[in-house]
Amino acid sequence: MAGSKSDYLEAKLLDHILGGPDYARPATVYVALFTSAPTDAGGGTEVSGGAYARVAVTNNATNFPAAIGPASTKKNGTAITFPTATANWGTVMAFGIFDAATAGNLLYWGDLTVSKTVTTGDTPAFAANALTITED
Repeated sequence: MAGSKSDYLEAKLLDHILGGPDYARPATVYVALFTSAPTDAGGGTEVSGGAYARVAVTNNATNFPAAIGPASTKKNGTAITFPTATANWGTVMAFGIFDAATAGNLLYWGDLTVSKTVTTGDTPAFAANALTITED
């Protein structure tokens, strides 16, 4: 599975650890869906229209429990549920985690293990422990 920290977040963390300004984690992060995956530099094609919106998730230990394992894996501790599609969203193949509800900075991204075609009436969701973020 491809995925990583964004270039933006990598620079912020390097500065934070090695002599630059401190990085304050966002109090809320926003999970996004993509029909074309972003890269560390950003880009990709985020879903739009049909009642789509990024999902706000409070950035705490309940929603994102402690990282585990030698691969430094972090998972969502609670379900993340998107709005019900009022139009076809296309085939969703990746996710992103941003620091804003619209625009903002991409923090993490990853490919989905299984692509999902979202059609009118679907309510996409990540069950608890289904969204995996790893360090590379």
